[in-house]
Amino acid sequence: MTISLIPSTLPAVLSPVLTPFKADGSPDAQKLLKQCKWLEANGVGQAVFGTNSEANSMSATQKMNTLTALVEGGLNPEQMMPGTGSTSVESTYRMTAHALSYKCAGVLMLPPFYYKDITDDGLFAYFSEVIQRMGSSALQIYIYNIPPVTKINLSLSLLERLIKEYPKTVVGMKDSSGDWEYTESVIKLLAPSGFRVYAGSETFLMRTLRAGGVGCISATANVNPKAIADVAAHWRESNADERQANLDKVRAVFAHYQMIAGMKTAVAHFSKDPEWLRVRPPLMQLSADQQAKLLSELKAINFSMPGL
Repeated sequence: MTISLIPSTLPAVLSPVLTPFKADGSPDAQKLLKQCKWLEANGVGQAVFGTNSEANSMSATQKMNTLTALVEGGLNPEQMMPGTGSTSVESTYRMTAHALSYKCAGVLMLPPFYYKDITDDGLFAYFSEVIQRMGSSALQIYIYNIPPVTKINLSLSLLERLIKEYPKTVVGMKDSSGDWEYTESVIKLLAPSGFRVYAGSETFLMRTLRAGGVGCISATANVNPKAIADVAAHWRESNADERQANLDKVRAVFAHYQMIAGMKTAVAHFSKDPEWLRVRPPLMQLSADQQAKLLSELKAINFSMPGL
C-alpha cells in the first residue's frame, strides 16, 4: 500500500516542550513562547502539550488558549505538532479542531488511556469518531504510543486498520514504548507506504533513521536541542555513532532523576529564572540536594544551554 501524503513541514526532531507555570498554576504562555523560539532557532520543532509538557495536568481550555498565544506570538505552526489526545472524544475533537484552525502541521494524539484492557475495535472507534467529526482533508494525526504510561498497547493490526481506513489522515506515530523490536516492526511494515515513525527518545535516533523512520520526539530535546538536531541532519556521516554516544551521555544524567523536574532544574539554572522550577501536582520539584547533584553532574560533562 502506497499513500500519497501531504508533504510534511515538520523537522526530524521535535521537543515535547516543557511548560512554565505561573504561581497560580496556570501556563505562562509568554515564557513558553520564548522557550519555543529558542528550540526553533536550534532546529527543533515543538510538540507542545506532550508528556513532558505536563499536558494532562492542564485543562483543554488552558492548552487551547496557550496555543493561540504561541501562534499569535509568531511561532511557526508548520513546525508544530500539539498534543490533542485525551480520555474523551469531545475534548480531543475540540483541541484538534483548534490546532487545525491555526494550520499546525500535525497533531499528536494519545489513545483514551483511562480504561484498561480495551479492544482494538474500541480504540479504532475512538480515533474514527474524532476523524469523522473533524471531516478535514488537512488533518494530519500522529498516533502517540506510550504503553509504560497508558498501559495500552497499540497493535500493528490496529495501525494498519487506521491507515487503510484513513490513509491521508493517520500519517505517523511517536513510539515511546522503549521497545526497539516493536518500533522496528512498525517501520518495516508501514514506513514503505509513507507512514512517518518518530522514536520517543533520541537514544533510538540513529537506529530509527537507519531503519527508515523520520526522527525522534524526545524529552531531552528540551535541553539538548542542537546536538540532537545535528545528529539527525548528519546521520549518514562517519562520526554519527560518536555523536549518538554523546547524546546518550546527556540523556543518562537526566534519567537518574524525575525527568520533567530535572529538565526544569536545568532550564531554571541556565536561564537564571527560578520560576522554571515549578511543576504541577502530582509532580514535585527536585529537592535542593537533588538539584545541586544534577547540576554538578551536568558540569562534569561540560553541558550547557547556549543562547537560552
